[in-house]
Amino acid sequence: MKQELPACPVEITMSLIGDKWKVLIIRDLLTGTKRFGELKKSLTGISQKVLTNNLRQMESSGLILRKVYAEVPPKVEYSLSKTGLSLKPILDSMVKWGNEYRISKK
Repeated sequence: MKQELPACPVEITMSLIGDKWKVLIIRDLLTGTKRFGELKKSLTGISQKVLTNNLRQMESSGLILRKVYAEVPPKVEYSLSKTGLSLKPILDSMVKWGNEYRISKK
């Protein structure tokens, strides 16, 4: 059963990426495919459980792709889907705005 999306486009976007960790996961995956450990190391302060939950939610919503290799120990890689990559302009705007804000506060 498909979940009903909010009527407001901003609310839709916020429901998908409106959490600190999801935006930072997208930021990290914009540079390419990463393994779980690489993401955990890059995201200072995130617990393994929270990272796992965020990755599952993002995979479920179609923002990221998860590739599992049949190896021992298991190897799992995460990358942005086409939908996830379409968020790049939003993150670029956030970078620009954040830099301008930082400069204005000096």
